[in-house]
Amino acid sequence: MRTRFFTWGYWIVLVAALAAGGGCSPRLTPFTQKLYEDNNWTERDLKRIQFYLSDNIVLRREIGGGSAEINKGKIRVVDGRRIAEVVIRRGTPGVFVFSPKENRFAVSFETGDDRYLIFGPNPSYRERYTLLASDWERNQGTVTYDGRQWQVGSSAAYATLMVNLRRMQEVEVNKREAEGRKIN
Repeated sequence: MRTRFFTWGYWIVLVAALAAGGGCSPRLTPFTQKLYEDNNWTERDLKRIQFYLSDNIVLRREIGGGSAEINKGKIRVVDGRRIAEVVIRRGTPGVFVFSPKENRFAVSFETGDDRYLIFGPNPSYRERYTLLASDWERNQGTVTYDGRQWQVGSSAAYATLMVNLRRMQEVEVNKREAEGRKIN
């Protein structure tokens, strides 16, 4: 009997500890067109928002016969071809760089002038800001990254920008100026 009590008591304490610890991690919410419009953010505001990636994005391109410079990427041999690969993992923080046109965000997940991906609202995915590609054919899309064309798998089409709304609400300041009062 004593062993069972210890076992149940142990599990209850463990579950309670995990539940308490889980409250400390950021709660990420998909960045949507509605969220963007409701807050009426400017480009300056967007540069102060920390974005995160919802899913892994793997960029691949074939390397020709010339030399290749890969920074923080991998070179793999697939079917006798040399393939450069850049992996941007789920949860990777990113920053807004610029808006190439209305409702399009260039977001960078690593340093470098042209190291950004374009995201925009996807009407078939509840207006979430997902990865945009210039072409989607069958199981892959084409994106521009670091000044070159890369291929991404079809699952990357659902990679979404995420934000920590709680933190954004804590940081947001509602500012006003007092007009002053005069005697009548």
